[in-house]
Amino acid sequence: MTTSTRNMAFRPAIMLFLGALLGGGGQGEIFAQDDNRGYKVQVGDAVPDFSLTDLDGKTWSKESLMGSVYVLQFTASWCSVCRKEMPHLEKRVWQVFQDEGVMLLGVDLDEPAEKVQGLVEATGVTYPVCLDPGGALFSAVTLPKAGVTRNVVVDQEGRIAFLTRLFNEEEFESMIAAIETLNTSSK
Repeated sequence: MTTSTRNMAFRPAIMLFLGALLGGGGQGEIFAQDDNRGYKVQVGDAVPDFSLTDLDGKTWSKESLMGSVYVLQFTASWCSVCRKEMPHLEKRVWQVFQDEGVMLLGVDLDEPAEKVQGLVEATGVTYPVCLDPGGALFSAVTLPKAGVTRNVVVDQEGRIAFLTRLFNEEEFESMIAAIETLNTSSK
């Protein structure tokens, strides 16, 4: 696929995102999906309240992140798709946007700190990875028995702006475009 063809493929998703962001579209219209892909939440909803502690002992919450764009990246050490996606998130989100104030938080599903540390070392990520004891935040965002590989992009007002499921390159590129748009609109 050429760059021009690929850009054309992303244009509808980006335009729907921009329309929703700028008030031209309804909630949840970014993805014209037949199902909710295991989410309880949808684009336009307020992100559920949370307080998470990362491996360095720093606490992150909905309140502390208010006013900034951030991504909650749900993961687990046993998840092969998560392991595949994490280096891409490191390179394309964290390394590109961290100096611009965009936060990327890994949220590990109900595993002990030692196991999470092993995941961080194995994937080489440097962004903060938090523990989600009992899967409290994961359960607030997803339906029961939903798969773990997910990204929730949150805007400056604490509203969900973009949702991903699994690691699909087209969707990943659309997520990057959404982050760029949100980040630009915050300046």
